[in-house]
Amino acid sequence: MRKYFFVICSLLFLSVSTHAALYKGQKIYSKVCMKCHTDGEAFIAKKKQKKWNTLMKNKGKKLVYLHLESEKFKKEKKYKKYKKYFNGSKFKKKSKHLKQFLVEYAKDSGNVPACN
Repeated sequence: MRKYFFVICSLLFLSVSTHAALYKGQKIYSKVCMKCHTDGEAFIAKKKQKKWNTLMKNKGKKLVYLHLESEKFKKEKKYKKYKKYFNGSKFKKKSKHLKQFLVEYAKDSGNVPACN
């Protein structure tokens, strides 16, 4: 009986820990995205949930494409650094958190984030 209880508790813990977290997405947005998108929450609220879901599908592939193919972005001094970040495993690993944050505070969600 103890063995089953331990297995069930372990599975519950693993399933909870693999879900995305809003606060992690907000942290990513504050650290990375706000360097260019300085209008903070106003930028997030420009798009609806469906649009954010589309951009963040497949670990943010379309969002990465938009950034790396943008002429404005290519003129940035730190373009190589951002290109490395967007194509790296760090962004792909954390994209689920960013997606949840962007969708949660989209134009049609009715929620307003408190960006730091």
